[in-house]
Order: sequence, then C-alpha cells, then structure tokens
Amino acid sequence: MEILTEINWGIIGAGNVTEMKSGPAFGKVPHSRLVAIMRRDMAKAEDYARRHQVPRWYVDAEELIRDREVNAIYVATPPSSHASYAIRAMKAGKPAYVEKPMALNYRECLEMIRISKETGMPLFVAYYRRSLPAFLKVKDLVGEGAIGSVLTVNLKLYKQARERGVDPARMSWHVFPEISGAGYFYDLASHQFDYLDFLFGPVADVRGMAVNRAGLYTAEDTVTCSFRFQNGITGTGSWCFAVHKTAETDLIEIIGDEGIITFSCFQHGEVVLENREGIHKFRFQNPENIQLNLISQVVRELCGEGKCVSTGISAARTSRVLEEVVQEYYKNGK
Repeated sequence: MEILTEINWGIIGAGNVTEMKSGPAFGKVPHSRLVAIMRRDMAKAEDYARRHQVPRWYVDAEELIRDREVNAIYVATPPSSHASYAIRAMKAGKPAYVEKPMALNYRECLEMIRISKETGMPLFVAYYRRSLPAFLKVKDLVGEGAIGSVLTVNLKLYKQARERGVDPARMSWHVFPEISGAGYFYDLASHQFDYLDFLFGPVADVRGMAVNRAGLYTAEDTVTCSFRFQNGITGTGSWCFAVHKTAETDLIEIIGDEGIITFSCFQHGEVVLENREGIHKFRFQNPENIQLNLISQVVRELCGEGKCVSTGISAARTSRVLEEVVQEYYKNGK
C-alpha cells in the first residue's frame, strides 16, 4: 500500500461506541479527520454528523465505501458484519480499522487476513488497551523483572445480569450469538486475552467450559478455562455475567516467583505491585477518548511513521482462543 499523507476516515456503524470512545479521536490525531459516517437510520445519521461536525452521512455502507474522499474505514458495527464490511473496504483499496472482537468467528478472521494480504490493505483491530498507560506500565514491570519470572496468570470477571426482568426483544445484541459470536464472554474476555497476548505472546493450549446458569438468554453466561502460552506461562480464567452486585469482580493477577501485580481490566483503577520491596501503587490518566492512542498508532502507520500494536493477525489469535473456550457449549446445540 502507498503511504498516505492525510487519513480521511469514514465510519460504518456510528453508534454508541463511537460517541466518546473513538469517534472524536479521529479529528484529534495529526493528519487525520473524520469526513463521513454511515448509520441505517437517516435521522440518527444526520444527527450524529451534525453533532460531530462530519461533512457527509450515509444510510448505505456501500456508498460510504465508494466515497472518493474516504481513504480509510472504521467498522464499528456488531461483530456479525465486521468481516463483510472490512473485506469490502479492503477490496476497494481502503485500510480497515475494526471493532473488537475482530469477527463473528475465527474462520472469518482468517478470511479478513487473507484479503488484507491479497489487496495489500492494512487491517487493524480496536484492542486499545495495548496503548493505554496503565497497561503499558504493567508490561514494563513484567519486562523489568519487578516480580521475577512470571509463573501464572489469573483472570476474574463477574458482573450483574443486565437482562434480568428484560423482554428478550429489548436485550443487548451482546447476548445473541448470531450477532456477537457468543455472549458477553466474547465482548469482554476478548480484551483480557488480547492484552495477555500483548504481554506474553500467543496462547498455545486452552481448555474451557461454558454453561448458562441464569437462563435469561441462550448464550453462555458462566465460563471457566485454563490456558498455557507458548513461552510456558500458564493461566486460569473465570467469568460470570449473572452475579449479585456484591460479587462483582474485575481482576487480573500476574504472579511471579518474586511478587505479584494486580489490576483491573475495565475499571481503570490502580496497578498494584507487591514484591520484596513492599507495596507500590500506580495510577494513570486515560485520554478523554479512550481509543485515541491506538488510533494515533494506526494513523502513523498509514502515514509511514510507525507501527500499530494491534493488527488483524494478533486479534485473530484472540478470536481463536475465545472460540476454543466455548466451542463445546455451541456444539451441543446451544
């Protein structure tokens, strides 16, 4: 792909995730601006464009993809259409930046990578924790040997069920596997596993068990698994999306032979280091638009000035892990 001097973005699926997390960031990065958006609802598309000072809006994704001024596309729809839109963008000669998880399943991820290689169009995925200060600090602490040699990792994520007492027609798309790929596990554990991939490299082996305990929807709501990275580090994970509020937990533990690092994945609180020198706590400020740092990396790579840490290749590894964890649940006809 030729080096670009200005990145003119179009967003496909300008919904809630783009309001603060990502959308405004495209206009805050040097050599980058948002020039077009697409939503299926014309009134909502026009309203979004007006509020965010976007020159053009569409209700048809193909029209946005064909827009001659747009030279890069952000796919912010639910996972069921990530592959389709990203592939159409890349075939039109436009790099794609895709929301997470990367696609509905691992097979679609591989097809996206194939098209990226075939067309020469870069493919990025919005795993922005790879660029946030607290998570970079953890990476530095591990790399510096602050807890010695890493032995094992524990993940815990327990959340209340949003769907309790809600009519199925009004439930979030996250609990419909035909749209999301699975349940909340895919949406949230994807961030955790991608970050661990960033720290330790690819997962070599994973074994999981998924069940539905609350019966609020057909997707899994409770998951456990064990995994091993290619470098030999092991880990366990536990997720439940139907607990009482008193049991809510968001915790990552990295345990070494000389200490432990604990932090949350979604609360963006303190990073706590405990080792022979005592207890050390670190706090960090995230950018107002939390995807800003990663979008900046994407723009810099497209302008030939650097590399982005979250690509289709790295994100596909996470999708493979997620799929292997829940595959038995869905093989049984759930």
